[in-house]
Amino acid sequence: MVAGNPISGAAQPEAETGERAYAAMIARARALVPQLRQRAARTEELRCLPPETEQDLHEAGLFRILQPKRFGGAELDYVALIDCADLLGQADASVAWNFANLASHHWMLGMFEEKAQTLVWGHDANTLIASSFIFPAGRARKTDGGYRLHGSWPFSSGVASCEWNMLASVVYSDDEADGIEYRIFLLPKKDYKILDTWNAAGLRGTGSSDVEVRDAFVPDYMTVAVGNLAGGPTPGSAVNSNPLYALPVFSLFPYVLSGVALGNAQACLDDYVEVVRHRISTYNRAKLSDFQSTQIKIADASAKVDAARLIMRSACAVAMEDARHGQVPNMAAKTKYRRDGAFSVNLCTEAVSMLFAASGARGLFTSGVLQRQFRDAHAINSHLAFNFDAAGTNYGRVALGLPSENLTL
Repeated sequence: MVAGNPISGAAQPEAETGERAYAAMIARARALVPQLRQRAARTEELRCLPPETEQDLHEAGLFRILQPKRFGGAELDYVALIDCADLLGQADASVAWNFANLASHHWMLGMFEEKAQTLVWGHDANTLIASSFIFPAGRARKTDGGYRLHGSWPFSSGVASCEWNMLASVVYSDDEADGIEYRIFLLPKKDYKILDTWNAAGLRGTGSSDVEVRDAFVPDYMTVAVGNLAGGPTPGSAVNSNPLYALPVFSLFPYVLSGVALGNAQACLDDYVEVVRHRISTYNRAKLSDFQSTQIKIADASAKVDAARLIMRSACAVAMEDARHGQVPNMAAKTKYRRDGAFSVNLCTEAVSMLFAASGARGLFTSGVLQRQFRDAHAINSHLAFNFDAAGTNYGRVALGLPSENLTL
């Protein structure tokens, strides 16, 4: 059965086709795990994905899991993003992070006007799109036929491999009474400059460099207002009728990347169990597997990882089912998505931190994977989407009848 429920009301052959496509994609992702794990040290050294890793992801079709079928994409349910990132994250969180980021941009482009989709995918349906959704980093003004955009954006993951970039900006008006608008702009590589700034403690292989734009013109059809991505029909719905392209983008934003934390935590747990199953204490020669404290930590970490997986996948399944029935979640539901996305990733981070501490000095060696899993877990958790204080505060505000402070929802 397809994770996240089969398409309601669809003919059985179509549902079976979707199930087979999902199963095949999961199998391809799982098959890549051993070789991606072997390359992890090189990925960190390069500070970006090795060319052969990108090629593997392309050949497996993984970047295109959420791309519209009319351009050759798989158009799988949104939960596939969690599940594939989970598997790839068990090999290398940096690979999973770039996969999930870049795959999600195919999903988002499916919500732009048809002309934008044709311009990007008509030449090469495999082309990759980077992003930075930090709205205050940009300034845009309306002009004839489009917008003038400038700014400097950090954290554009995988940008060196991409021919396009989705950059978020605030649109200002000369008339202060008109207020400001949040909008996303799609630019070709020639219109932005990549700044090699990515030297980080965690997710080192993601190549999340800064990008700079100086007074670029962006046509109307290459932009989309955040208000049009809040759930329900989007500009792209005219040609992409799948409910996938009617999901509330920024409400579900945590689940673009939460599967990375999940896979990283699962790998950390699996590695820990394998080591302590055979390990003897350095000081008293006792078997670590006989220690009650070891057994409790395994139970605690595994419960956190399993709970996180259930929370993430359930949120995606509910969102897809609502979209199939034409239901747009209210603000309470949207802030719950954000709350649960942050909470579930925090569970994964807690599991990794606990196992790292329980591993003692063994975890300190740079030749091992545990220190990378620890660094990556905390790098993932540093993303604003996983800041539980922010997500929890906004959820509590709405629960108490106060307005949401997140203007993208």
